[in-house]
Amino acid sequence: MNKLLSELLGTFILVFAGTGAIVINDVSGGVIGHAGIALTFGLVVMAMIYTFGDVSGAHLNPAVTLGFAVAGRFEWKSVPGYVLAQIAGALAASGVLHLLFPAHDKLGATLPSGSAMQSFVLELILTAILMLAILRISTGAKEKGITAGIAIGGIIALEAMFAGPICGASMNPARSLAPAIVSGQFEHLWIYLTATVLGAFVAVPLAKMTKPE
Repeated sequence: MNKLLSELLGTFILVFAGTGAIVINDVSGGVIGHAGIALTFGLVVMAMIYTFGDVSGAHLNPAVTLGFAVAGRFEWKSVPGYVLAQIAGALAASGVLHLLFPAHDKLGATLPSGSAMQSFVLELILTAILMLAILRISTGAKEKGITAGIAIGGIIALEAMFAGPICGASMNPARSLAPAIVSGQFEHLWIYLTATVLGAFVAVPLAKMTKPE
């Protein structure tokens, strides 16, 4: 249970801070800015890895949990519990943001600014890069180490910085699902539920092929 609670709390904090930065940026007239939002996502993931990495592995992301399982580093029987805990944490975060900012109509939902296929391909590639780095950096199914948080948080901030204006740079089904449910923004949700998981799966053989001899 301590692992599931860690995933729930970690994902809550991730979604609360990350999508909260988007909401507060909107209501404050752009004070945080795009770069600030990207850094918020990267910094909160880094912090959560150091906080919960030695407990649950700090997956905080159903795509990452599934990627670890496909790579043979995580038991499939534990996947449903992790994914449900992550979704519950994300939903709780979006619910709190809705209570705090009831007039905000999107709550940080990820929406494509171009075509759906453009965002689908971007999300697939972004998640593949993230998962590849996680598999190469992590030990087993745990994102824990002196530099793991810095590296993974940095990748998330980097990808959000350059791709966020087009696709939202979700890379995380729970992060997209929760604000979509609470705000009712379902039109493009399929992109962020499918492309992110496929991207994580693509990373698994790439990590094996690039493994040091």
